[in-house]
Amino acid sequence: GGFSADEVIRKRLLIDGDGAGDDRRINLLVKSFIKWCNSGSQEEGYSQYQRMLSTLSQCEFSMGKTLLVYDMNLREMENYEKIYKDIENSIAAAHEKISECKKQILQAKRIRKNRQEYDALAKVIQHHPDRHETLKQLEALGKELQNLSHIKENVEDKLELRRKQFHVLLSTIHELQQTLENDEKLSEAEESQETQMEAEAKQ
Repeated sequence: GGFSADEVIRKRLLIDGDGAGDDRRINLLVKSFIKWCNSGSQEEGYSQYQRMLSTLSQCEFSMGKTLLVYDMNLREMENYEKIYKDIENSIAAAHEKISECKKQILQAKRIRKNRQEYDALAKVIQHHPDRHETLKQLEALGKELQNLSHIKENVEDKLELRRKQFHVLLSTIHELQQTLENDEKLSEAEESQETQMEAEAKQ
């Protein structure tokens, strides 16, 4: 409990070589072979022979397990690279949407300014109701103001939608980061458990 992850890894390397116990097994195999060569009786030679076969089986099993883990790690790396690429594409798309929203906001501000100008002009026109041409202009400006109001509402709706979409994207990225961290913690826990099981098996 009091050791850091680096200390645990360092101790495993000092004891086992690469952490899988292969150095210990190879040394045991060499000793068994020497004893087998120097065995005096047939029973002793057969015992050493069986011990060498057992050690070889352990080495083959360890090698097969290492290859499986290596292949699994390669597939995981390819999967993570694909996920990262998808995230980068999503972020790039989000930046484009934000840029478009900024343009729409500027357009909405211009519409608001025009509306204020139209309101001021309408007040001026109301002081001259006897001018037929002025009234026609006021009617035309009223229709244009109505159209601009609809445009402004659509722009605001789109902006709200883009904000929600970007929030969902950020939440997804956060969840993915949490998942990757949990996977790393789980891998460390599994390695620690395997180390403990090997230590118990040696006893």
